[in-house]
Amino acid sequence: MDANKRSIPFCFVVWFMASSLNDAEATAPSPSADRAKPLSVVFLSLIPKLILRAPRAGLVLGVLAMVALLGPILAEENLLKLGWGLVLARNGIDATESTLGLSMVLGVIASRGLVRLPRRRRDQDAETVDDLARAVALLPHQRNASAGLVRLGDKRLLFSDCGQGFIMYARQGRSLVALFDPVGPKHLWAPLVEKFIAEARRSRSRPVFYQVSADFLPLTVDMRLQALKLGEQAVVDLTTFTLAGGDWLKLRRSINRAERDGLAFEFVPADAVAAILDELQAVSDTWLCAHQAAEKGFSLGTFDRDYVAAGPVAVIRLDGKIVAFATLMTASSSGDAFIDLMRHVPGVHRGMMDLLFVKIMETLKADGFRTLNLGMAPLAGLSSHRRAPAWNHVARQIFEHGERFYNFRGVRAFKEKFDPDWQPRYLAVAGQGLPILSLIDVTLLIGGGLKGLTRK
Repeated sequence: MDANKRSIPFCFVVWFMASSLNDAEATAPSPSADRAKPLSVVFLSLIPKLILRAPRAGLVLGVLAMVALLGPILAEENLLKLGWGLVLARNGIDATESTLGLSMVLGVIASRGLVRLPRRRRDQDAETVDDLARAVALLPHQRNASAGLVRLGDKRLLFSDCGQGFIMYARQGRSLVALFDPVGPKHLWAPLVEKFIAEARRSRSRPVFYQVSADFLPLTVDMRLQALKLGEQAVVDLTTFTLAGGDWLKLRRSINRAERDGLAFEFVPADAVAAILDELQAVSDTWLCAHQAAEKGFSLGTFDRDYVAAGPVAVIRLDGKIVAFATLMTASSSGDAFIDLMRHVPGVHRGMMDLLFVKIMETLKADGFRTLNLGMAPLAGLSSHRRAPAWNHVARQIFEHGERFYNFRGVRAFKEKFDPDWQPRYLAVAGQGLPILSLIDVTLLIGGGLKGLTRK
């Protein structure tokens, strides 16, 4: 599959969505960009909608954000673009691929005047190590295998009073960002969320809940949070998954061709992963180099050898050599599994990723698993009716006309071929209006700071 090779998306909103994708999503095929409208037309058409829909308290912030977005567009051929190009050139970045990158920088500098360097695994003292061990011990009792991202060790932990639930979170700028729904029984969610919000207020930070499910929405009402839809998460029902029937003909042909051409699937259990770590590292390094990408984090797995070796890995071999792999999280109480880190050698075979996904599903189904989480399709499934929030109209325009900068449609189409159940995911924040500052903080947190973002 062809990767999107744009090095810097057109504004921090696209950075926010693209930097939150897993590596599988970055390899989805990119649709034709012939339908894309000029971005100046897109954003100028949004101004009256935003003015009509933005709450009065957030109007000023909305106008400032729109100026930051429109400034580089309106100045595309003038000295502002020239100056920005010189700055990029000094850092070895192609200015032709970075026309609107300035808007994100202006937003960061204007909002806080602070640039943070990438932050990965924190120095762990004895208490932190103990907390992580407590959290990992709870994973087999949780419904969603994605809670296993706590193993990265790059997040702080806030436990419930009884110790049977926790929120994993990290600080970026003035935001305290919680990842996913609280981990633990639902009756613990409300006190945990209240405890987290209190902690954010004590530290003079904004409480932010990233990628929460529809089950979390009642709490947004109780805690006076604003929920904005980020996109939809693809979950495959493994109990009914099969390639039989005419609807699956195209996918069957793709994987059959891949196998005829010599690609072979292997499911490596956790206790055997250590023996192939060097091969996996080589594939990962090749993928990152080809995409000119930096490792991300927080909501995404990174190639940390201990982290990768903690669970099973699915690999594709060609002539005995590993050319693609995906790490899996399988610890859950409901038979859920989650595809986390995915890397491959570019240009090997068109059907390689189809083969990898299908064989993972068939293997997990045979082992008794019930669902497989394929991750999000960002900005998908947002309503655009007259009374929809201003955020929906902004995001919808980006989804419809932003193919030149990120293949939103391609990500959705790639996952759609596996007939998943699409489940909404939200960003929940305090306050009203477009949460510009929170979006910037989440983007920087996932991307490893501004320095990390400018690498991809």
